[in-house]
Amino acid sequence: MSVPRIGLRADYSIPRLIKGNWQLAGDHGAVDRARALAAMAAHVEAGITCFDCADIYAGAEALIGEFRAARPDLAARLQVHTKFVPDRDHLARIDRAYVRRIIDRSLARLGLERLDLVQFHWWDYAVPGWIETAGMLADLQRAGKIRLLGGTNFDVPRTRALLGAGIDLAAMQVQYSLLDARPAAGMVALAREAGFGLLCYGTLAGGFLSETWLGQAPPQGLSNRSLIKYRLIIEEFGGWALFQDLLGALADIAVRHRVPIAAVAIAAALDLPGAGAAIVGSRHGDHLPTTLAAAALTLTDPDREAIAAVLGRRRGPAGDVYELERDAGGPHARIMKYGLNDEEGNVR
Repeated sequence: MSVPRIGLRADYSIPRLIKGNWQLAGDHGAVDRARALAAMAAHVEAGITCFDCADIYAGAEALIGEFRAARPDLAARLQVHTKFVPDRDHLARIDRAYVRRIIDRSLARLGLERLDLVQFHWWDYAVPGWIETAGMLADLQRAGKIRLLGGTNFDVPRTRALLGAGIDLAAMQVQYSLLDARPAAGMVALAREAGFGLLCYGTLAGGFLSETWLGQAPPQGLSNRSLIKYRLIIEEFGGWALFQDLLGALADIAVRHRVPIAAVAIAAALDLPGAGAAIVGSRHGDHLPTTLAAAALTLTDPDREAIAAVLGRRRGPAGDVYELERDAGGPHARIMKYGLNDEEGNVR
């Protein structure tokens, strides 16, 4: 089975399923390096040849670099998308030397001469300099250190501003799933208008969209920030009871197609208007068969109608992309970590 692909540019295509590597940062538990490296090989061999990582995912870039060095046969097929995420407290002091140092560090960790895609994030729009910083990244693109530029979690007005400043965005990474349709409020239309792809994370809501939570009571004492984050999204969506209705609808579809609920959730996310590719987190590769099942799954009209019947009752989340997470006084912002790169470009 081949994994479908989309083009971000005429000369650059990616699979519609991307291996997310944030779990390699350790927030989800200890990382078994041998198993993680084996999982990388299994993904590439299966056709999931694009990996997503970030400068702030402690250890993820270096581990991918280790994989590339150990498996040059597979590295030749691998595309690596990373991020540039300066600390919130450092935003006002960013200069060209800082930007170059972070990009050079990513290149060194990954063992690359050019980064395939760098996705830029800016924590606080009240701090000026984000357009200028994007321009510094564009200069490094022209210098050959970066192939394509993208953003992550920018809202519609700031994305328009970046485009208006001449920043050639190939992609925008956004939270977009059955539980979170905020990109449909404007980002989908802008992506179509400007010609950039939407790379979607949160498609499984940290694992909530699975059999594990079907028929369960609301959880208490969640074990990691990802689960806490998506538990808040479930409340914005409409609460635990409506979430259970959605899980039930997905379970019925899963039974008809003989696949796990997670495969249905991923396939349904790829079916959303404007969705380009889904980023599915993987630490040790246990869920690769489910991810591949999503690639092979074609939803029927009755499947879509069953999902739509539940989604028609949702309350939110409301607002633009990442708007809730930027509300400094709100619960979504309180769980964020804003300082994972220091001014020397070291991971803390």
